[in-house]
Amino acid sequence: MAYFLGIDGGGSKTTCAIGDEVSTLATVASGPSNITRVGESIARESLHKAIHEACNAAKIAPSQLHRSCIGVAGAGRESVAAIIHAIVAELIPGKIEVVGDLPIALEAAFGEDHGVIVIAGTGSFAYGRDRQGRTARAGGWGFAISDEGSAHWIGLRAVREALRAADKSTTPPPILEPLMQVRRAHSFDEFVRAANSDPDFAAFFPAVIIMAEAGDPIARQVLADAGAELASLAEIVMSKLFASDTPVPLATAGGVFRHSSLVRAVFCNQVRMLRQRVALHEEIVEPVLGALRMARRRA
Repeated sequence: MAYFLGIDGGGSKTTCAIGDEVSTLATVASGPSNITRVGESIARESLHKAIHEACNAAKIAPSQLHRSCIGVAGAGRESVAAIIHAIVAELIPGKIEVVGDLPIALEAAFGEDHGVIVIAGTGSFAYGRDRQGRTARAGGWGFAISDEGSAHWIGLRAVREALRAADKSTTPPPILEPLMQVRRAHSFDEFVRAANSDPDFAAFFPAVIIMAEAGDPIARQVLADAGAELASLAEIVMSKLFASDTPVPLATAGGVFRHSSLVRAVFCNQVRMLRQRVALHEEIVEPVLGALRMARRRA
């Protein structure tokens, strides 16, 4: 029997799935493996841990893997792909293919068919393929200049709006305290210093979700704006690939969609306003299953 491995390596976590020719045998998660964000050492640790734990759960040895597909952000660059390949090859002797995170997401959503997927995790992007096989993307140019609607974008926006609200009032906004707790800051000045020195704004995302569910106006507005930004990315890709009167399958993936009903609701409403003939998939896609499927198909 042949065994296959797929990996979705992101900025917050690495998901690894192992399967045989027809079934998924195990799925596990470890730490981040986006080299651009966390560096080679942490990426190696996360990838090795994911592979070991997935193999243990599937009750096989890494040497039994026939073929693997590793999808990681930034792997479109040969230098990044080469590093990822070398890291994985330290454990797996079989054939290894390293691709970007866009192809595995599209594969998970539509297989080899046409459609558009919007991913909002630590980062964000929209990616699609038309009936002729042409592809297009929007967003996903990095957390410092892009990634609209992502967990990083949401965290950064929440901090900015909380500080602006604090400037306007003699009393701090309610959202400021849970944001301070994320950085373990005991004073306003300490929080500002910590926020300016640590670029991991995605860490604020869970606190924003909790505050939005409690009715906090700043948190709710930030999440609503994220949904609108993600809808805009979807429309950019749809307009590049499909005529305005053409039905377009549209899927979503990532923790922002998974954990925020408000983001999902605003995204869906905005997309339907921008394009009436869109077929929204209700299920949130797991890109790692696209990587696993690509490993099988390449075999």
